[in-house]
Amino acid sequence: MNESNDLSMLEVVERYIRGEMGSEERVHFENLRKTNGEIDQLVVEHTLFLQQLGRFGDRQEFQASLSEVHAELSGNGAIHADHLAGKAKVIYMWNRYKRVTAIAASIAVIVAVSTSSLFNRIVPAANEHKLQELTAVVDKVKEDADIIKVKQDNIEKKITGDVAASPTKPDIIAHFKGTGFLIDGKGLMITNAHVVKQSKNIFVQNNKGQNFKAIVLQLDVTRDVAIIKIDDENFRSPGVLPYGISRNTSPIAESIFTLGFPRSEIVYGEGYLSARTGYNGDTLSCQISVDANPGNSGGPVFNTNGEVIGILSSKEEATEGAVFAVQSKYIYQAVDQLRKNAIYDKVKLSSRSLISGMDKVQQVKKLEDYIYMVKADYYKPESK
Repeated sequence: MNESNDLSMLEVVERYIRGEMGSEERVHFENLRKTNGEIDQLVVEHTLFLQQLGRFGDRQEFQASLSEVHAELSGNGAIHADHLAGKAKVIYMWNRYKRVTAIAASIAVIVAVSTSSLFNRIVPAANEHKLQELTAVVDKVKEDADIIKVKQDNIEKKITGDVAASPTKPDIIAHFKGTGFLIDGKGLMITNAHVVKQSKNIFVQNNKGQNFKAIVLQLDVTRDVAIIKIDDENFRSPGVLPYGISRNTSPIAESIFTLGFPRSEIVYGEGYLSARTGYNGDTLSCQISVDANPGNSGGPVFNTNGEVIGILSSKEEATEGAVFAVQSKYIYQAVDQLRKNAIYDKVKLSSRSLISGMDKVQQVKKLEDYIYMVKADYYKPESK
C-alpha cells in the first residue's frame, strides 16, 4: 500500500463493513483481504470497534427510555414516586442526565486508543513524522477526555453542595417518606415503623441535603416506632443533642411545636396538647392539635422548653385535626429493650434540654441539624 492508500484505508474498510460497496468493488476488496493479512486484520479490529460503540449506544438509549417511561407513569399517577422540587429536582436531573456527558468522554478515549492501534498497523514505519503527529493528536484527545471527567465530578459536587466529601447517594424510589430525629450523637434515631418496615434500602437526609445509609435496629409495629442507626462512613456527629427527652406526661393545653419533612425542606408547626391519651384511650400516646402531613410521621414533638414529649405518629382521618403522638416515655422503654443487645448496652438518653429559655427562632436553629428526612423503598418478600 502506498501513502495515499494508508490515509484512506480506514474509510474503505468502514464502507465495506457498512455494506456501502458495489458488488464488483466488494468482490475485489474481499480478494484483497485474502492476499493481504494486514488489511484482513484491520477489518476484523474495526468491526469489533464499531460493535462496541453500537452496544454502548444501545445501553444508553435503553436507560434513557426507562427514565422516560418512569417519568410518564409517575406523572400519570400509575406509580408512586417522590415529586421533587427546588434543589432536589436539580440533583435528580443531574443524576439522570450526567451519563450523557460521560458518554462523550468515554467515546473520546475509545476512539483515541482504537485509532492509535489501527494506524500503527497501517502507517509505514518509515513515515515517522506523520506517526508522531498522529500520536500527538491521540494524546490531546485523551487529555480532553480527562478534563471532561474532572469537570463532571466538580459540577456534581457543587450541585449536591458537598465539595469536601461525597455522602452516599440514594439510587432508589422512595415509596415511603417521613421524619426522624437523633436520640444520641452517634447516629441512633427514632422514626415511625410504617416508614421503614419491609424496606430493603433506607436513607436519611439532613437539612444540608446530604444523604446517609441507615439500618433498622428495632421495630415496634404495634406502637408504630422504629429505632434506626445511620450506618455510613461519611456521617459526622453534629454534636451533643441540644434537646432532652422527657420522662413525664405533659399537661393538657401545653404549647407544643413540631419539626418535620412534609416536603423537601424542614417545616415548623405549632399547636397544643389536646388529650393525654391517644386513639381509643391508648395510654402510651397522646392527642395534639397541630397541622401534620404524612411526611411529618416520625418527627419530634417539642414543648416550649425544647424537650421532646412525643413522636408524631398518625392522623385520624375521621376527625379533622386529630393528630396522635407516642409519648416520649416510650422512647425510654424502647431503648431499654435495645440495651439487651450487648453492642448497645451503654446507650443513654438525656432528659436535660440545653435550649430552655431561648426564643423559638433560636431553638429551631439549634434543632435543625438533628432532624432528618427518612426515605425508604418497599420490599415485598416472595411468598413461599
